[in-house]
Amino acid sequence: MTDPLPLHPVRVLLVDDHAVVRQGLRLFLSLDPLIEVVGEAANGEEALAQAGRLRPDVVVMDLMMPVMDGIQATRAIRRTLPDTEVIALTSTLEEHKVNGAIDAGAMGYMLKDASSDTLAEAIHAAARGEVRLHPEAARRLVRDFRTPDMRESLTPKEVIVLQLIARGYSNRDIAADQNVTEATVKTHVSRLLSKLGLESRTQAALYALRHGLATLEE
Repeated sequence: MTDPLPLHPVRVLLVDDHAVVRQGLRLFLSLDPLIEVVGEAANGEEALAQAGRLRPDVVVMDLMMPVMDGIQATRAIRRTLPDTEVIALTSTLEEHKVNGAIDAGAMGYMLKDASSDTLAEAIHAAARGEVRLHPEAARRLVRDFRTPDMRESLTPKEVIVLQLIARGYSNRDIAADQNVTEATVKTHVSRLLSKLGLESRTQAALYALRHGLATLEE
């Protein structure tokens, strides 16, 4: 699975209540010429205002912050700016935080001890609409994930699309793999989310993992 080089750098907003963390993130992300840090925020309220003004492609969001925490901010950003993806970046794997971030609409969940290359790759993946989760976070989410009863059976094509989402494919990747248009893929994704009673492709990926349609080792 290969992706063409982006036409412009991924525009990133950094959100963390510790200035030294933001400075460190800015420093090593500056080493990637295809990432541009366009702004910073020290809490969720600032993040929401900055995101509305800057319209970043990706927000790297700390979860534990004063005024408005990262989960509340993620939910608000995803509601008001659906084209902006959020990566939760935190120092712990507290299960309520992991679940809360994904339920709020985060595309990825990474730990602060991740390497600069790993975080940069996760940012690029989020910008392409691909799911990236810390392996242990994924295991916990799969173990704890719950979904309402399926409202309607998936078609064979929808099952394939679900499997490819779980493997980290973007809509463009799926379209190329299945020899269909991206518009067709978007329709399949929308329908399978509705049938499964889910709200995001990250939840769809977890559904596929939990029900054996894909594996973490894939």
